[in-house]
Amino acid sequence: MSRVRARGNKATELALVSFFHRHGIAGWRRRVPLFGNPDFVFEKCRLAVFVDGCFWHGCAKHASYPLSNRAFWFAKLKRNKTRDRLVGRTLKEHGWRVLRIWQHELSRKNEGRLLRRVREAVSTSKRSGAAGRARESADRSGRLCYSGTQMIRWHEPSLDEK
Repeated sequence: MSRVRARGNKATELALVSFFHRHGIAGWRRRVPLFGNPDFVFEKCRLAVFVDGCFWHGCAKHASYPLSNRAFWFAKLKRNKTRDRLVGRTLKEHGWRVLRIWQHELSRKNEGRLLRRVREAVSTSKRSGAAGRARESADRSGRLCYSGTQMIRWHEPSLDEK
């Protein structure tokens, strides 16, 4: 399992791309080298959007644990949640707003609520005065972030630091 590398959450990301197009939401980019690797970034208003799968990120409504190798999966999913909190906290500390969207929120029946959340996040970010702040940039590994004049090097916390 350790050699199986993630290929992204393509279906959920494409569903959100379709949602953005349907509702005329513009200004987003994908694959922006920012700490935590957000799925979508609205750079002008400094908003990082993550689309979280219900299984992998422990959705309160739909989370489940496999019956085999329960200890491994419990620890794995707990680390995912811990990393999500670390990424959110770190981005917020450096002037970014974070919007997390659950996979189940991409259904048509939840579309109105999701549209309100996205529009509110984008408009709130625009009002917060994002213009004039230092731009974020990254090295090849995507782990450098410029905040003002200070450069911060990110690292993945070891198990001892969690």
